[in-house]
Amino acid sequence: MDRSDVERRLAAVMAADVVGYSRLMQQDDQATLRALTERRALFAAQVQASGGRIVNTPGDSVLAEFAAVVNAVQCAVSVQRLIEEANAALPEPRRMHYRIGVNVGDVLLDSTGIYGDGVNIAARLEALAPAGGICVSQTVRDQVRSRLALDFEDMGEQTVKNIVEPVHVYRIAGQAAPAVAMPAALSHAERPWIAVLPFANMSGDPGQEYFADGMVEEITTALARTEQFYVIARNSSFVYKGRAIDIKQVGRELGVRYLLEGSVRKAGDRIRITGQLIEAESGAHLWADRFEGALEAVFELQDRITESVVWAITPSVQRAEIERSRVKPTGSLQAYDFFLRALPGIMPGASKAQKDEASAFIDRALEVDPKYAMAKGLGALVCLHRVIDGQGDAQDVKTGLRLADEALADHQDNPVTLAFAAWALATLGYRVMGVTVIGFRYDDALRAIDRALSLTTHLVPVSYVAGLIRLSVGEGDAAIAHLERAMRLSPLEPRKSAFIAAVAAGHIVCGRYQEGLAAAERAISENPNFASAHRTKLLALGFLGKNSEAKQAAARLLEVAPEFNVSRYLSVTPIKDSKLRKKVGALLRAAGVPA
Repeated sequence: MDRSDVERRLAAVMAADVVGYSRLMQQDDQATLRALTERRALFAAQVQASGGRIVNTPGDSVLAEFAAVVNAVQCAVSVQRLIEEANAALPEPRRMHYRIGVNVGDVLLDSTGIYGDGVNIAARLEALAPAGGICVSQTVRDQVRSRLALDFEDMGEQTVKNIVEPVHVYRIAGQAAPAVAMPAALSHAERPWIAVLPFANMSGDPGQEYFADGMVEEITTALARTEQFYVIARNSSFVYKGRAIDIKQVGRELGVRYLLEGSVRKAGDRIRITGQLIEAESGAHLWADRFEGALEAVFELQDRITESVVWAITPSVQRAEIERSRVKPTGSLQAYDFFLRALPGIMPGASKAQKDEASAFIDRALEVDPKYAMAKGLGALVCLHRVIDGQGDAQDVKTGLRLADEALADHQDNPVTLAFAAWALATLGYRVMGVTVIGFRYDDALRAIDRALSLTTHLVPVSYVAGLIRLSVGEGDAAIAHLERAMRLSPLEPRKSAFIAAVAAGHIVCGRYQEGLAAAERAISENPNFASAHRTKLLALGFLGKNSEAKQAAARLLEVAPEFNVSRYLSVTPIKDSKLRKKVGALLRAAGVPA
């Protein structure tokens, strides 16, 4: 090794290895290799989502490096949970379990990999872990125990190979291969889950309902960005809007430990916000407060609520973490009001009139605040929906791309803005007679969504868009990992059929057509009139060679979407692989979809 090319630094290292790999290979080598490939893709997606990088995957092992030890431990816990979920569908002899070790220490880097005691100890910790379990060093335990809701079992000092001093080892409690995987939405092992319920509009004006809903959206986003909680998506919590609820039942249904509810009263130029934090299991009120101020100070009021909730749950939270949540979308309340009024234009089933109205509100918001990045991102999405729904043209594509570029130029620290812009860049392209007029900007989209993921992985728009973009570039397994995370964050998601249909497409991209068919049928069961699910089912049947069934699926697709045709679909759909694009077109035409 040429020492002049070596870099030394402090890093968190995660080492993982398959338990009983030789036995699995002897039983069925092809099935084992397929499972290993799927697990590696799962590792890759989770490591990337956690801000790390995979250094090497020798044999059945995985070695990854992280700048932050908290991220490494969170990634290890997430990976083990996802692997056990995948194992639940398999007979016990075919289940693939991993051991994982996490250490933090000095590592040496060169062009071939990472080395040193920091890496060696991680590997030794992995060997001490049980199947499905995680072992960490004392240094790791000390750094994360006040920041993550995990229990550690002391395994004492262990003498390990090639390390002079004994290593004090801790095992993360509850991390071992269970007989039946626990539903992810109900697991509190990594950090507490919280849901922000719809705030009551106490203004006496039903027309102000959107403002109360927007308040919940902002507080939900701010809480997620503190990285102290997993936060249930707004779409799931809004299932309870306008309903009398039982706190304990809602906690069980959403799988959360805490619920935040409140009200908004807007009168003239004054606003009053009340909030109360409830422990779902016991129904105990942990905190309640009232915030009043001038309407122009609404963002400061949101910050005060967020700060109070964080301190009520985790008194040891550092104020620096709270500061990270304070990303003001705009300095103008009027622009913010226009932004809230535009939101219905991107909701599922939005009419052309709603999209036109949304565009008008976006224009008004940008007239007031030309630097309002999130409004530009939303405007790009309105253009995107117009084009996808067949109501737009090349000018909408150009406008949407311009707004996405401006949003990225104005703001690189708001994950939702980044996600909006990324999806527009990946999806807004245009083809005429098979010739690309305006290209789909996949690389720019990937950079934007990776930046969003580096800020937070706990917001549904970020995970969902990350899945869609990975799908468009042909990374099916990574797409599925992001989409499944989005569904865990929003267990009562009204657009669940869209999420499942995207997962089905991920299986098809990976060549798992039977799995794709099964997922597409699940999406149809969620929403029998969802055209995308019927289209995906058609394609899965076509790839499986079930031509007569594909024709039946095509007939059903045209019942729910009479205007659907091959040319328009391919002209606006982001599929980077040209061979796959041609195959998709051929299958649609063969099934009887109009050209």
